[in-house]
Amino acid sequence: MKRALPVLVLSAAALVPLWRYEPSTGAASSGAGAAAPAGTPTAAASPGAASTVVAGSTVPTEKGDVQVQVTFEGGRITAVTMLRAPDHPQTADAVPKLVAETLRAQSAAIDTVSGATITSDGYKESLQAALDARGT
Repeated sequence: MKRALPVLVLSAAALVPLWRYEPSTGAASSGAGAAAPAGTPTAAASPGAASTVVAGSTVPTEKGDVQVQVTFEGGRITAVTMLRAPDHPQTADAVPKLVAETLRAQSAAIDTVSGATITSDGYKESLQAALDARGT
């Protein structure tokens, strides 16, 4: 009888994370529109600037697909847009950090965002594919 109460309390405590768990749907993020095939450079529509937009490969992850689009002006990365991202709270928090780090580093050699490791790894893989397609 002395063991029954701790067993019940620990069992309930172990089930709380399962009740609170919210699985991702794997849906694409908003603004995903039709993208060029992965690695296909396309000219951006900004007059006077030599911009090139390259979509990285779509990387399937446990949380959903990840795909980035990179805008280059000259040899510099000027913007990174998520074409596909997991519909998950950690992803929403991680994407701005990943983009800022990419713009600072000007490469795919960036840190993983804590709490969003799967998305970070997919982001870096798609980003590297875009950089490789561009020849950077």
